[in-house]
Amino acid sequence: MLEHGHNHYLVIASLAVALMSAFTGLSLTKGASRMPVARRKVIVSMSAFALGGGIWSMHFVAMLGMTLPVSFHYDALVTLLSALVAILLTGLALLFVHFGERTPWRISLAGLCAGVGILAMHYIGMSGIQDVEPVYATLGLAQAIVAALVLCVVSFWICYSKRGSRNIVIGTIVFGGTVFAVHFIAMAGTHFIEIEGAASSGLWLSNEMLAFGVTFSAFVISGAFLLVGVTFAGDVEAPAKPADAPAPVSTERPPVAPEPDAPALVRLPYEKNGQTHFVSHEEVAAVRAEGRYTFLYHPTGRLFCPWSITLVEERLAQVNFLRCHRSYLVNVDHVASFERRKDNGVCFFDGSAHLDKAPVSRSYLKQVRARFGI
Repeated sequence: MLEHGHNHYLVIASLAVALMSAFTGLSLTKGASRMPVARRKVIVSMSAFALGGGIWSMHFVAMLGMTLPVSFHYDALVTLLSALVAILLTGLALLFVHFGERTPWRISLAGLCAGVGILAMHYIGMSGIQDVEPVYATLGLAQAIVAALVLCVVSFWICYSKRGSRNIVIGTIVFGGTVFAVHFIAMAGTHFIEIEGAASSGLWLSNEMLAFGVTFSAFVISGAFLLVGVTFAGDVEAPAKPADAPAPVSTERPPVAPEPDAPALVRLPYEKNGQTHFVSHEEVAAVRAEGRYTFLYHPTGRLFCPWSITLVEERLAQVNFLRCHRSYLVNVDHVASFERRKDNGVCFFDGSAHLDKAPVSRSYLKQVRARFGI
């Protein structure tokens, strides 16, 4: 067995990389579920690269700090594969929470996928070491698996039970700490054996070449962290005036404050007999998505709308429409009553638009009740 240790400065650097990549990936998707599908796909892909690339970078920053009494290098193909696996599995985790209804089951499944991604990346990356062979203790392997799966589920629950800034920051600390902890828990249960006369095949990376790639990756993650951090913090407020500062004297007549503008009228399109017609949003009681199609409930009947429900929600954001289900938008002015049913509910309409009721799912129940003041 070969004794191995770690450079403490690179251990600290690996923790910093894990935290920066976790913050970048988890905060970049804030509000993504309300974006159009095409833009959401781009944001989720970028977040997957940030999280998966951060897991990979953290691992190899720490590995660059690992010291062994013999020289060793890495298989280039296996090293690249470990990065791709991390990106794919964290991307799959983000798909679960940003596409479809965000249920407790989907949040937990997303956390499990991310945990498997951390584990797969670590052990695939370790298998790429040449000239020495890693040997894993059963206890260390079990501890790494439990830590990765449990802590990742916890971090996703913190981040996605409520998408507030505080949740994202706490979830970042838990997820970044998970990546860091799993690596060193696994390394504590790992020993190395020198392989005498081993002949390397294919492309291989020395520590120097790997350091160049990891440095570039860490540089990109740091830049993304700074860019995301600026927008996450929001605009800096102007400094407040001292309490004892005299108010400026003005001889000009103060302007009359304009009355607030009324909500703009939104004209919703519908297709009939090969023509596109328009109706006012005020006449529409509800909007429903059925598969790839969208329908408007209007006094004249159920009308086929060429817009997606996501686009309709964007256009109606400033008027009295409320999302109550992943497939329903309701016009608050047409809702006659509301009924609470355990962890969901139902909105009942006034009967003016060929629709009796619309379901309220658990994920939207709180905001529906708040809008109705109940």
